[in-house]
Amino acid sequence: MTLAPETPVADWLTDLDAWLERSPGFFAGRPIVLDLTARSLDRAEVAELTKDLLARNIQVLGLEGADPEWSEPGMPPLLSSGGRQASVIANALADVIEGSDDSRDKDAAPPAPRERLNSLLIDSPVRSGQYIEHLDGDVIIIGSVASGAEVVAGGSIHIYGTLRGRAIAGASDPSARIFCRKLEAELLAINGLYMTADDMEPHLRGKGVQVWLDSDSLLMTAQD
Repeated sequence: MTLAPETPVADWLTDLDAWLERSPGFFAGRPIVLDLTARSLDRAEVAELTKDLLARNIQVLGLEGADPEWSEPGMPPLLSSGGRQASVIANALADVIEGSDDSRDKDAAPPAPRERLNSLLIDSPVRSGQYIEHLDGDVIIIGSVASGAEVVAGGSIHIYGTLRGRAIAGASDPSARIFCRKLEAELLAINGLYMTADDMEPHLRGKGVQVWLDSDSLLMTAQD
């Protein structure tokens, strides 16, 4: 998951604190990348920011878009690019490296086809505090997802009820989507990009929607 700080950082941290009050512990134990690509922060400011985040139980495991000279003890590892995707498609990175080697045997056997992903069907509501994780395909829920509950899927998430909690799709497939019959969500995320309740269009609250990833933006539209 990626966090992209905004300046002034103090105001951004204030907004973050307000969001954490609504979803306490959301970042606990999660790998976080700090995206500095479009930010004008110096090394000292970034070092201080990582300490401020750690005080909020947010552990920064990598920096994207940082100055290469910042690679020193006490700073998180630097990521050249694609930090958001590296945590969920590590196998794809190996494929890219292998494919760039012109000296490999052109007569080598083609790679085995990818294993078909399986869906997880849940035929009951997801209660507050429950955590559902299925990284091998879609998650289909015949019922609602309560506030404080979280659903994580490698593929798409289909909720045939009200979504009041958090839905995190696309851990293994950036083309994944989120569908729900009634939107009241705390957070939506696909392939590491997320949208909180404050970011959602007010006119779509309470309606059936679908959410998808377009480049580096989450898009949402009502379902007729």
